Amino acid sequence: MADIQTFPTLDALASHLRHEIEQANKKVTLIFAHNGTGKTRLSMEFKEQGKTRNDDGAVTARDTLYFNAYTEDLFSWDNDLENDRDRVLRMNRDSAFFDGLAELEMENRIRPLLHRYCDFEFQIDYEAATILFWRETEKDADGDDVPIPIKISRGEENIFIWCFFLAVAQLAIDGQEAYDWVKYLYIDDPISSLDENNAIAVAAHLARMLKDQDRLNAVVSSHHTLFFNVLCNELSKPWQFFLSCDGN
Repeated sequence: MADIQTFPTLDALASHLRHEIEQANKKVTLIFAHNGTGKTRLSMEFKEQGKTRNDDGAVTARDTLYFNAYTEDLFSWDNDLENDRDRVLRMNRDSAFFDGLAELEMENRIRPLLHRYCDFEFQIDYEAATILFWRETEKDADGDDVPIPIKISRGEENIFIWCFFLAVAQLAIDGQEAYDWVKYLYIDDPISSLDENNAIAVAAHLARMLKDQDRLNAVVSSHHTLFFNVLCNELSKPWQFFLSCDGN
């Protein structure tokens, strides 16, 4: 019979996870949970416990780089309602997630990841904090090729944001100075709008990425059975847990 442990709050569960991972130094912990059981809230509790604050409440240190629904919300569309042409994805420059990226050639880091799944091109304007997407170009008055802006699909958008996160995560894995504070990766449901083929590809790539590093501890939670099973099969003896709450 499986060992069942109960916790009064998600905060208590997050504390337990941190303690157990640190004690055992487990490289990867997998959590399966149905929607509505608190996966995303658990990821937020986990990363909050990794913050240090001063007497004024300002964050002075942190240890968790995370991906969840809140990460996706750092990007929002500007559909250029006035001209109906220059549609761009805006980045929330108030987030520390984007700190220091302009100097790190993120396009070159994201592009090979993105082209595993999608065929569109993109350009990041760091000063304006916008991302332009296109598949085709046209000639301008000088005869130069210029992008014809497009709004990518929701699934393509999710893939792009996921690849953006993976590029940042790789910087943390490599110990890049801007991300040397990262001790944990916490990834919650990166495949919410993907078909099964892409779900398998994302899981297999993530598993290889986590296996090939020894610097960080990772927690991955998901409600997607296929995604979870691929991770279990690809990783070497990860911790596996099932999360439920009263009434589930």
